[in-house]
Amino acid sequence: PRSCYDEGKRVAETLMMDYHRQNKVDIRIVRIFNTYGPRMLLDDGRVVSNFIVQAIKGNPLTLYGDGSQTRSFCYVDDLVNGMIAMMNCDGFIGPVNLGNPTEMTVKELAQEVLTLTKSSATITNLPLPADDPTRRKPDISLAKEKLGWEPKVALAEGLKKTIDNFRPRIETELE
Repeated sequence: PRSCYDEGKRVAETLMMDYHRQNKVDIRIVRIFNTYGPRMLLDDGRVVSNFIVQAIKGNPLTLYGDGSQTRSFCYVDDLVNGMIAMMNCDGFIGPVNLGNPTEMTVKELAQEVLTLTKSSATITNLPLPADDPTRRKPDISLAKEKLGWEPKVALAEGLKKTIDNFRPRIETELE
């Protein structure tokens, strides 16, 4: 269930803070939100990779529920730049949210992937899992304030780079 995933992250942060307090170890706590980009595993089960693989193969894109739930997607280069800024920030250990606050529906993401891949695949709807969050959007105001960081890569640009990386891998797999 989703709650186990969330609780695992909370416990990890607590353990890091305790270790920091007890042993005076320099730490940083970053909360990473949906990240995507080239070299993702084709079968990692995340929505961006699922949609790209399905679109390139011409298979229906699997949408859970009506696709109205929202997500935000951060390109990997932006995330790495945020993490580097965090590592180089003296006197601030976090936690800080790193992600892209631009929100879109999962259905809009599916349509964007279909457009960018030039796929004629369709969209199919399956029941929405009970623990699927309806909204996922990071508040990055602290990252802007403390790190001077915000994402720069637009979704369409990041998706194109990701698709360009996925396509030859998928076509090789299909041969």
